[in-house]
Amino acid sequence: MVTKTESNRLDKLVAEARQNREQREKTYREQALKLYPWICGRCGREFAGAMLRMLTVHHRDGNHDNNPSDGSNWELLCLYCHDAEHSRYLDEAGRGGAGHGAQTTSATHKPFADLKALLKRKE
Repeated sequence: MVTKTESNRLDKLVAEARQNREQREKTYREQALKLYPWICGRCGREFAGAMLRMLTVHHRDGNHDNNPSDGSNWELLCLYCHDAEHSRYLDEAGRGGAGHGAQTTSATHKPFADLKALLKRKE
């Protein structure tokens, strides 16, 4: 049986962990939004204004503590594509594959692959 003191201590620990996670997420989300265009990296949908909240930061290696300042472990995905990406990992793990943390191949879709060439053409 859990005593009231133990319960309070556990509640405080959980609240602190949530606050730390939220603070960490806020920091890397703000950085990612400054680094990348507000476009989903999978479906190409653009976001602005109130809809910007639907754009999430996906960690390519699955490690939410791996947040290099250059953003190399992040990609912006809309809520739907982000859910689909994580479902893909779960499906793979269910079939006996590597699962989320052990991704061996990256996504093949590169929405900004020709961006540099397109920008040069406009000049």
